[in-house]
Amino acid sequence: MSNELSVTVIIATYNMPEWLEKVLWGYECQVYRNFDIIIADDGSGQETKALIERFKSESDLSITHLWHEDKGYRRQTILNLAIEKTSSDYLLFTDGDCVPRKDFIATHVRLAEQGCFLSGGYCKLPMDISRAIGKEEILSEKCFSTQWLKQQGLEGRSQLRKLSASPGWGKFLDTITPANASFNNCNTSVWKDDLLAVNGYDERMQYGGPDRELGERLENKNIKGKQIRHRAICIHLDHARGYKTKESLERNLAIRKNTRQKKLTWTEYGMVKKTLTDTHH
Repeated sequence: MSNELSVTVIIATYNMPEWLEKVLWGYECQVYRNFDIIIADDGSGQETKALIERFKSESDLSITHLWHEDKGYRRQTILNLAIEKTSSDYLLFTDGDCVPRKDFIATHVRLAEQGCFLSGGYCKLPMDISRAIGKEEILSEKCFSTQWLKQQGLEGRSQLRKLSASPGWGKFLDTITPANASFNNCNTSVWKDDLLAVNGYDERMQYGGPDRELGERLENKNIKGKQIRHRAICIHLDHARGYKTKESLERNLAIRKNTRQKKLTWTEYGMVKKTLTDTHH
């Protein structure tokens, strides 16, 4: 894929300015430079706004802070607004707790393919190592070094395998992995036109699989997931998940089941909202 491809990175965040700053330093280090950033903020407080303004003054990155009022978990709504705001043909979705390695965007651009979305993952870090990573560890790339992470106490062969895989070995591992090539908010890229064709995220859905449901609609539209979890590398900083509820998980599972059974390619609860006038056409 051409180096001329313009990419918008959409970073979802909510009240984690300390983690978001580390993520932004990761984007400062990217070798591929033809990108801009939209921070899709689900109602964070002033601390996040102040961090973004300060970072913009220290960086040449093009950053848009897209915010809406905190009325509970409405992440899919702010993500749909971010999609509408983008001017790029190609969009990369990630989270405000995922620090990208310097080749992260370059890898997504290199592997981008018409008729596909790219499905990445992350290397999960415990809280003590998440806290130990600062600007210096990101700029020096220490935080992506298996040796440094082991010294900090990281265990888990699958995490370390992702970080140490060469491009060729990473491709082989992506071919044989049993993991499904699903749409993962933390690390997925997709053509904007393909998202518009399925009407973006379903805004009824709360925590627990709304990204997967979007991917299932893309698959039903014959836009296939392509596995890149061992090649597009980011590290995931630890945090609590206070927004995870049994009710939201059950409701989301029912919506996903309906999407699969009916092979839906469109949601009525996405970017384009149905109005009374629409029903008369």
